[in-house]
Amino acid sequence: MIQRPCWKKRIYDAWKEVPIVWLSGVRRCGKTTLAQSLGDAGEILYMNCDLPVTEDRLRDPEFFFKSCEKPIVIFDEIHQLSDPSRILKIGADLFPRLKILATGSSTLAASQKFRDTLTGRKRVVHLLPVLWTELEAFSCQDVTRRLFQGGLPPALLAGSKSPSFYREWLDSFFARDIQKLFPFRDVQKFNALLEYLLKQSGGQIETSKVASGLKISRLTVENHLRALEITHAVTRVRPFFGGGQKEIVKMPKVYGFDTGFVTFVRGWDPLRPQDYGILWEHLVLEYLQACFPDETIRYWRDKAGWEVDFVLARRRDQIDAVECKWNPSDFDPRALRLFRSYYPQGRNYIVSPLGGPAYLKRFGPLTVRICEPSEIFQDEK
Repeated sequence: MIQRPCWKKRIYDAWKEVPIVWLSGVRRCGKTTLAQSLGDAGEILYMNCDLPVTEDRLRDPEFFFKSCEKPIVIFDEIHQLSDPSRILKIGADLFPRLKILATGSSTLAASQKFRDTLTGRKRVVHLLPVLWTELEAFSCQDVTRRLFQGGLPPALLAGSKSPSFYREWLDSFFARDIQKLFPFRDVQKFNALLEYLLKQSGGQIETSKVASGLKISRLTVENHLRALEITHAVTRVRPFFGGGQKEIVKMPKVYGFDTGFVTFVRGWDPLRPQDYGILWEHLVLEYLQACFPDETIRYWRDKAGWEVDFVLARRRDQIDAVECKWNPSDFDPRALRLFRSYYPQGRNYIVSPLGGPAYLKRFGPLTVRICEPSEIFQDEK
């Protein structure tokens, strides 16, 4: 079993504050494997909520928890139960000594079954595809393989890219995840939007243009896009703006959940050098989401097209800028220089797969730290 220590630490840190951890993430991202790796041998009671016998076993939640001899209880795919919030609430309120982990593909509040969202009793951990810092554990020495095959463990560990894995996942996503949470009935419209967003992944999205191009209503696009966000199939990165009159203020960028699916839908087989940049941007975004989950990630762009990949307002009046470059020598400082004319305070990063130590470089008045994802914000310590 491949260990993922950064995620285990997130779960155990959350348990120090609350009895319930909600582990979310797309199907096949490794939630079950991670859950089963917690604790020492014999410490876990694992409940597969896809099985009918589990529902029967939990009909009397108080008796179930009272008879539980394990310190960790895992409810895998708990949204399959008829009243999951009642079970979790009883466990948290009456048996606070227990550590409870519940998994699901979406945010907890997405399902109508969760009439109680367990405020004050839970923490959420969003499990992402295999991160930059986890590649060695997955025997992936070449980051281009991660970009091409993606970060879902079964796909990354495969000897080669199998189109059937990605097609089956996309074909079953609506039935297995979406239909159980949302009142959508037209699978063709939903899948058309998902594949459109994967093809445009990393680009700006204007709802009215998407609706016109796909010949579906704007309201349908908005509802489906919201469902895709809730189930973690896409990430919507909104623009950062402040005092600048020429800044983009409304149009978000949308990123697909995994580079393997982006390359599959775009037909990028094999990858070409010009493909690496946008895929690397996805990998950096995932690292930021995983390691700084409480930070709001934005991008910055003005109406002339000058852009900074990611912006984090981490302190008052201090705005950090992150540029993603496959090759640091390709960096053009003009956009960052313009951004700093609006927002002079903050750290500047060029994030690249260096294979070496971080270093500082001057671009006129700008000082930029060039580093790998794992060294972002390390200069603060």
